[in-house]
Amino acid sequence: MTATDASTAPRNGAFVLRAELLSFDADPGDDDTPLPGSVRHLADGALWVEHGRIRAVGDYARLAPQLPEGIEIIDHRGKLIMPGFIDSHVHYVQLDIMASFGRQLLDWLNDYTFPEECRFAAREHADAIAEAFLEELLRVGTTSAQVFGSSHPGSIDAFFAASQRRGLRMLAGKVLMDRHAPEALTDDTLGGIRDSERLIADWHGKGRLGYSVTPRFAPTSTRAQLDAAGGLLRSDPSLWLQTHLAENTGEIAWVAELFPESQDYLHVYEQSGLVGPRSTFAHGIHLDDNMRTRLAERGANIAFCPSSNMFLGSGLFDRRAAREAGLGVSVASDIGAGTDLSGLATLKAAYQVGQLRGQALTAWQGFYALTLGNAKALSLEGNIGRLAEGMEADFVVLDTSATPLLARRTARCETLAERLFALMMLGDDRAIAETWANGRCQHRRDEG
Repeated sequence: MTATDASTAPRNGAFVLRAELLSFDADPGDDDTPLPGSVRHLADGALWVEHGRIRAVGDYARLAPQLPEGIEIIDHRGKLIMPGFIDSHVHYVQLDIMASFGRQLLDWLNDYTFPEECRFAAREHADAIAEAFLEELLRVGTTSAQVFGSSHPGSIDAFFAASQRRGLRMLAGKVLMDRHAPEALTDDTLGGIRDSERLIADWHGKGRLGYSVTPRFAPTSTRAQLDAAGGLLRSDPSLWLQTHLAENTGEIAWVAELFPESQDYLHVYEQSGLVGPRSTFAHGIHLDDNMRTRLAERGANIAFCPSSNMFLGSGLFDRRAAREAGLGVSVASDIGAGTDLSGLATLKAAYQVGQLRGQALTAWQGFYALTLGNAKALSLEGNIGRLAEGMEADFVVLDTSATPLLARRTARCETLAERLFALMMLGDDRAIAETWANGRCQHRRDEG
């Protein structure tokens, strides 16, 4: 066996990383002490990777005798390896309008989002932003995401092509809008569906890519378009669905005016067959218990977007009510209204929202959500979200001494829970030493 540092890490084949390892096998619960059997922690662990998948995970001392003679060992002792972070709701086409002066939701769409998305009619622009977006995701440790494009099919061709070149597991979809948007962005009602069908044929299930049917939200689609989107899902149950739900009180009032025949906002989507186990509804701030129960019964999930919700003044998500209803909750950046692509920043914001609601988020629950929890919400737990035999080799190498302040704080920590919480509060992109996806190191922190 040959030990190396990360600078000579192999790009494919078989190799082993030696480091502290942390992964979740189940929901750890909301208490300070995780539920038995939910956490797998190895202080000196070995992660054996072969051809893009995890071959074995175990204590280094136990696994070392089983390793082939001459296999390369990447020594990351002093670092913490976790599964790659997952973002359940993000708009790649809004990367360049992050940090635009705050407006509430409907003004944000008109003032910033729609003008920006018009630029994606040009394929070369879509290609450039897709590359920049993926570089940023990998820099902050995110290896998979569910992504909105614009209404232009070329925006999704660009995104999937860039993702495929890197071998990333990504979900994405072309936005469907046939009303209440600039003419340059609106679809012909069935033309948007035909574009989606072509994109599905070209990309869905190809390599590690999956297609999410993507009506932006109820106000920008007619009933005919929502019904047609439901038809896509019925024709292929392996597809995903992503949209928005109950983010803003003005939005809710508008939906009630546009769909007077529906009992509530969720019912608009239910009537078109859009609510199921592969459906993600972003935000869900202003739901009642009846709507939470209906979502839970159909296996859908709410993407909790804390930094976006605070930035747009949309409200404080009630995570406890969702959990009590049995409703799946994922965590998401919601760029561009979100203020950071980093999963660590998302957890920090989620903790702050929880504190304002009297619902403190533990580090156990936070890192579970960012990994296995989000994988389960997206029906991807058979592929990603855990460090376990047979899983795809997507993981992040974390440096809990990455900054002077983080190093001072973690040096005082006496437990793993304390270290994780400090990382959640004080960590940023500098804490991401490396990001690996599909068994390849795709980002390494610049030590300069």
